[in-house]
Amino acid sequence: MTRPHLLIFSDLDGTLLDHDDYCWQAAAPALAKLRAAGIPLVLNSSKTLPEIRALREELGNTDPFIVENGAAVVIPVGAFGNATDEVVNFGATRERVLEVLEDQRQKGARFWGFADMSAQALAEETGLTIAAAGRAKERHGTEPLIWQGTDDELEIFETALAEEKLRLVAGGRFLHAMGVFDKADGARFLLNKYREQYREQDGDEPLVAIALGDSPNDQQMLESVDIPVVIRGVNSEQVQLPAAKHAMRSLKPGPEGWNECVLNILVEYGY
Repeated sequence: MTRPHLLIFSDLDGTLLDHDDYCWQAAAPALAKLRAAGIPLVLNSSKTLPEIRALREELGNTDPFIVENGAAVVIPVGAFGNATDEVVNFGATRERVLEVLEDQRQKGARFWGFADMSAQALAEETGLTIAAAGRAKERHGTEPLIWQGTDDELEIFETALAEEKLRLVAGGRFLHAMGVFDKADGARFLLNKYREQYREQDGDEPLVAIALGDSPNDQQMLESVDIPVVIRGVNSEQVQLPAAKHAMRSLKPGPEGWNECVLNILVEYGY
């Protein structure tokens, strides 16, 4: 029996990376099996382009990736036969997001964003190294925030952003101000690219898309694939998928749960 092609999309913080120390090593066995089988692993995160590039080097990952909750898809040289790196943008620029946020601050909104913090201050807030915090500040189309107002003020703030065609998404650690796009836009774009590639190579062999995430900002990505996997974490109970999706939920948190679920899926599909 022919095995289907598998394609994996994965969130990072709290999913492939531990929520507290950002380590991925507990997922090493599953990562090694994916590499050996040639199964693409598309990292899809709120992290920035420089952050994900650095992590891909650690992981030995050479596949396309999605930055800042879907702000852009980055296609490396050779991924689909392209001669140069390609960046496909979605939604508002960061400059536009910061412009709207500053306007809201002048009107009384109380928050603290990455643009307000030095690399040192961000490192202290997140536990990142100063170098990693510097990479986190190099943003493309989103601004993470720590909300400092009341819940009622937050509702007013969200409404004001919506009037400017922006939205606020809760991640594992921060609120993210961004345009009207999400992780699913980049995932669907790449899913179509992989379908075209495999169709040219193998005709009609099936492609099974899998996604792993742990928080509400993974919801749309999880709903857009064949096999959604909710990794146990701080906000994972808030992820409620349609019953028809038959979501898999990990028993363990972070990379340990990621590792077990991916290994189980690989066995199920004959890898």
